[in-house]
Amino acid sequence: MLFRQVECFLAVARLGNVSRAAEEMFLTQPTLTARLKGLEDEIGDQLFVRTSRGMRLTDAGREFVPYAERIVSGFDEGRRHLEELRGASGGRLVLGASPGVGTYALPGLLERFVGAYPKVSVSVRTGHSEEILEMVLSEEVQLGLTRAMSHPEVESLQLYEDELVLVVDPDHRFTARGSASLADVAEETLILFDKDSSYTEQTHALFRNAAIREFRTMEVDNIEAAKRMVEHRLGVAFLPRTAIVRSVSVGNLVLVNVDENPSLNRSIAAVKRRDVPATGPVAAFLEVAEKMGEQRGQTQLSPALTAEFENLQLIDLFT
Repeated sequence: MLFRQVECFLAVARLGNVSRAAEEMFLTQPTLTARLKGLEDEIGDQLFVRTSRGMRLTDAGREFVPYAERIVSGFDEGRRHLEELRGASGGRLVLGASPGVGTYALPGLLERFVGAYPKVSVSVRTGHSEEILEMVLSEEVQLGLTRAMSHPEVESLQLYEDELVLVVDPDHRFTARGSASLADVAEETLILFDKDSSYTEQTHALFRNAAIREFRTMEVDNIEAAKRMVEHRLGVAFLPRTAIVRSVSVGNLVLVNVDENPSLNRSIAAVKRRDVPATGPVAAFLEVAEKMGEQRGQTQLSPALTAEFENLQLIDLFT
């Protein structure tokens, strides 16, 4: 009620007439007069004196005008800001992303999001999947972009399937053949990145399931380092498809089919707290991400990998 009283005060101060102010505010004169009286009681001072020419501000009334104007303008600004948030035409979006997603998938996704919602400020934090989950739970970030994770307090929207593919250097013996068996791969040095990640777990499981117990490894802590090791002929690697598209397209790496045609995938998802509704920039980001995921799903390659760049272009949706 106090805000409406302040609005009535400013209308009377500007027009100098109760009846015209009441008409402008779509109120009856008694209602407007009651609001003025209530404001004066709240402030503890008289704001107007009635004269033959209308309502005149008292000294206290004149002193109060700029403060009343700030109250109304601050309210209007806050309302506009909330409208912008609802329509994602403003506000802030705070994301958490695992290293692979943040480096290879997120830039293309943000390019589309920022193009559609240029007034939204974006902040990105990185960490491993478990760290991203904690950021979401503690509300340090509004959304986490990482492998799909199960937790009773979060819900997930699947973005895309990230596939592990075998890559070698252009002069490797596998390049001319275009394929290799797991036994062949086990004879090479296998470059592993981030030994605690699910990618590494899947790679080890692949060889265990093929009854291959012995193979040489070289461990690095990130995908880019693994790519560089392969480029320098230090070994071969199973790397995320999203991470190697550009390297293959420029000829630094070559995709090789694995004869056993293993399926090495993991779902990448946007995770958020269940009890926090997706509104404003968060809802807009999820909409953009979902549309990109649908496009990616419509252009999935068959499980048989190919080293031809023409086919690689079909999966270059997030980079």
